[in-house]
Amino acid sequence: MKRAALALATWFGCGYFPWGPGTAGSLAAVLIAIVLHAQWNAGRGVLLLLTLVFLVPGVWSATQTARITGRSDPGLVVVDEVLGQWLTLAGATVLNWKSLLAGFLLFRLFDIWKPWPVRRLEELPEGIGIVADDLAAGIYGALILYIGGRVGLY
Repeated sequence: MKRAALALATWFGCGYFPWGPGTAGSLAAVLIAIVLHAQWNAGRGVLLLLTLVFLVPGVWSATQTARITGRSDPGLVVVDEVLGQWLTLAGATVLNWKSLLAGFLLFRLFDIWKPWPVRRLEELPEGIGIVADDLAAGIYGALILYIGGRVGLY
């Protein structure tokens, strides 16, 4: 179970990237969205479904990895970035290179900046806090991305 938790929490190794593991996790999520869209024309519904499917396992793996490492929010845990990134991309009115780039940048901005109440969510216990702040950042990103799409920015 330890190996499974580490594999999922690090999003199958992205969390071990030496420079910006959170960014690596976000990029992996964008690449998955690109492949799903290109191969099966998958859009926001699939991204929301993936977020929901991986939510409980993601919280579990983040909790287990925090316990294994003895750190409250280990940097190698990036499943939270993957979920938050998918949530942001689900706000896109259309998936194209502009919306994918904007979604990536918006999520990273809100994930790093952590405007209210995103930072407060980190105080929740274990994996819930690790994941919840990224989901909140993802919601902020999705809202901005959706508005941008509705007003024709992409």
